[in-house]
Amino acid sequence: MSKKVVFLLAIIMFSVNVLNADELRFKNGNVITGKIVKLTDGKLLFNSDIAGEIHVDVSRIQSLSSEESVTVNLKDGTSFNQRLNISQAGRFTITGNESIRAQDFSVEDIASINPPVKPEPKWTGDLSLGVTYTTGNTKSESVTGSANASKRTDNDRTTVSGDFAKSLKADDITGDNETIENWWRVRGKYDYFFSDKLYGYIDARYEKDAVALLDRRVTVGGGAGYQWIESDEMNFSTEIGLASLYEKYDNQTNSNAETSLQMGYHFDMKLLDNVKFINDLTYYPSIEKFSDYYLTTTGEIKANFTESFFSNFKIIVNHDDTPAPGKHKTDIKYFFGLGYSF
Repeated sequence: MSKKVVFLLAIIMFSVNVLNADELRFKNGNVITGKIVKLTDGKLLFNSDIAGEIHVDVSRIQSLSSEESVTVNLKDGTSFNQRLNISQAGRFTITGNESIRAQDFSVEDIASINPPVKPEPKWTGDLSLGVTYTTGNTKSESVTGSANASKRTDNDRTTVSGDFAKSLKADDITGDNETIENWWRVRGKYDYFFSDKLYGYIDARYEKDAVALLDRRVTVGGGAGYQWIESDEMNFSTEIGLASLYEKYDNQTNSNAETSLQMGYHFDMKLLDNVKFINDLTYYPSIEKFSDYYLTTTGEIKANFTESFFSNFKIIVNHDDTPAPGKHKTDIKYFFGLGYSF
């Protein structure tokens, strides 16, 4: 008798679980029960009573029903938090909302179910600093630093950055310090996304280099860009537009102002879990004389040794085809430092 009671209780418990379960019907006729977890990006995560968690493409789903309220967002912008009931093949109705109870919806109308809450957009970035000091036969000291910050929302992206380098070397005879590097630059950029990939941008840069006799270089530009890849593992974008470039050198009376094309790219990729490679390039060929151009590119390796602290090695290459008289066209700057991410 006790075995029969246990058996009956097991059947009752199983029946209760089935009655309280969500139901997923496939287009091939198969039916499974369990729990709707979420539906995002065209994929349903369903916790099956038998198979555990499974991922199902929406195109394979005939219909859905739920025993409890779920948050449903439709492609037309309609949202509700109600139970789903199967009405007919490929369609469902909802209960608990008098205003739309009479309507039914296609499974293909669903944009998402129980989507994860998106975190509020916030500024992220990093600061790094490097210091070198030598004494003895050669006395010198140098300081380098970088700062980067960006904020990404669904519709736009704002980026600001800055770099500087200053180095002094003592004269072997007089002991007086000679400035062998005194350079800095800042940049601001705003991107507005017209779609997931296509965006328009405006940006501005300001640069000074005392050793290269560059009093100031100002570029203001804008154009269009395409975000080919955007993920935590890799990002790649290309851009093209126009820019106004202004240069003034200390040993020249006249300044130089011209309109140029602006072409470039940004690429970053995780090489390892804690190592990241970053590279960008911007090319400004003069519209009047294409062979007269300014180019700047940066390559960087960042290695995190904690969640927030990292070491980095950065190379910045600037090439100006018409530098100040007596100065080199190409400047290469090396940075090695420790940094903090926020």
